[in-house]
Amino acid sequence: MSDIKKDVTILAIESSCDETAASIVVNGRQVLSNVISSQIDIHTLYGGVVPEIASRKHTERVTQVIREALQEADRKLQDVDAIAVTYGPGLVGPLLIGVSAAKGLCFATGIPLIGVHHIEGHISANYIAEPALEPPFACLVVSGGHTHLVLVRDYGQYEILGRTQDDAAGEAFDKVAREIGLGYPGGPKIDRASREGDPHAIVFPRGKVAGSRYDFSFSGMKSAVLNYLNTSRMKGISVNVPDVAASFQQAVVDVLVSHAGDAIDQYGLRKFALAGGVAANTALRAGMKEMCEEKGAEFFCPPPILCTDNAAMIGSAAYFEYIKGNFSGLDLNAVPGLRLGQR
Repeated sequence: MSDIKKDVTILAIESSCDETAASIVVNGRQVLSNVISSQIDIHTLYGGVVPEIASRKHTERVTQVIREALQEADRKLQDVDAIAVTYGPGLVGPLLIGVSAAKGLCFATGIPLIGVHHIEGHISANYIAEPALEPPFACLVVSGGHTHLVLVRDYGQYEILGRTQDDAAGEAFDKVAREIGLGYPGGPKIDRASREGDPHAIVFPRGKVAGSRYDFSFSGMKSAVLNYLNTSRMKGISVNVPDVAASFQQAVVDVLVSHAGDAIDQYGLRKFALAGGVAANTALRAGMKEMCEEKGAEFFCPPPILCTDNAAMIGSAAYFEYIKGNFSGLDLNAVPGLRLGQR
C-alpha cells in the first residue's frame, strides 16, 4: 500500500437484500459517508424479506442514497476513483438493481468498476473499525444467510475452514423468533428477550457435523426448540418466552465460540475477528471476547452499524482490489450463489 501516491476514493453501492446503501470510503479504512435506507418496517409486515418488494424499493431509493452519500462526503462524482458494487451472493433482483446502477454510472463517466463479494465486505468492515488490523487473521462471518469460519491469509485471499450445512445462524434466529411470537427480525428480538431470561433454563442440543470439525448445523437446534414448544402446548405447560430465547441463543453462541476457539488453538492464531449481522448480538460478542482473552488472541468486532448490511464495508473491500488492479468489465452480472473466493 506504500506504492499508492494519493488517496483512493471509492463510491460503494450495496443492495444484496433489503438495505439500499451507498458510501464514500477513502483508502479502505476512512468512511466519509455511509447512507443506509432500510426496508425493515415493510418486510416486518410479511414476517421476512419479500424479494419482489425489496427489488421495487431498491429501484426507488438507489439513486437517492448515492446522491446523499456524495453530498454527505462533500464529494462530486468526478472526485471518485472507482465505483464498487456488491454482485453476489444475495437475492438476484436486489443485486441486479445495484449492479445496474453502478454499471450505468461507470458507462456514463468512464470511472472504473469493481465488483465485490458480499461476505468479503463483511470481513472488511473490521478494517474500518480497527484501521491497524492487517492479515493474517481468522474471521467468523455470521448473518441471516451465511455462517463461515474463514482464515484471512491476505487481502482478498481466504481459506474457508467451515460453513453451515443447513440453516445459517441468523436464519435460525428468525425462525425461532417467529415460533415463540417475537416476530421479524428475529436476531435483535431474541437478543432483547434473552436479557430477561435464563440461558440455562432449557438445555437445547449443540449442533455438530460428523467428520467436520469446523462446519456448522443449526437446523437440529431449531427443531429442538419447535419440539419443546409443541410438547409444552400439548401438555398445557406455559412457555416462558425469555427463557426459551435465552436458552436457544446460548446454544447457538456456544457452538460459534467453540468452533472459533478450536481454530485459534489449531492454527495458533493471535487475531480473531467477528463480522456479519449476527455479530451485533450482545451475547455472541461477549462470549467471543471472553474466549479470545482466555486464549491470548486479540479480538476485533465492528460496531453494530457496520455489522448489518452497509456500503462502507463494500468500499473497504473494493480498495484492496483497486490497488491490485482488479477491475470488472461492464458485463458484470449479479451472481446470487457466489462463493467466497470465487471471481
